[in-house]
Amino acid sequence: MSDMVSSSNAPAAEQPLVVIGDVTVTEHWLVTPSGSTALSGTEIFVTDFTRVESKTPTWAIVLAILGFFFLFLGLLFLLVREQVATGYVQVTVRNGTLLHTTNIPAANSATAPDVFGRVQYARHIIAQAS
Repeated sequence: MSDMVSSSNAPAAEQPLVVIGDVTVTEHWLVTPSGSTALSGTEIFVTDFTRVESKTPTWAIVLAILGFFFLFLGLLFLLVREQVATGYVQVTVRNGTLLHTTNIPAANSATAPDVFGRVQYARHIIAQAS
């Protein structure tokens, strides 16, 4: 018999210990939209596809254009830069026939470290369940 069970058979009374995107880890279960399975033998892989881009904000461009007509010093606004995080962190979980991948968009530069911390905690829970 397979370790994979439908979501309706997973114990509903167990509280989520960690949630990574649409993957939930409880004390004994891994719950995903693709199905649920016992934690024993579960593997979690994480890949960081985030990057930080530097760009000139829109307000600085507008002030540079307005300032150009009044004083050439307005062009100094074009030197203003802001850091913007883009991309996503991909988390893949696998246990027997269950394979599920979720992409977590980078809301800011702290997204990747947060996801890596959650994955590390989930791995700790899985190690205790084995």
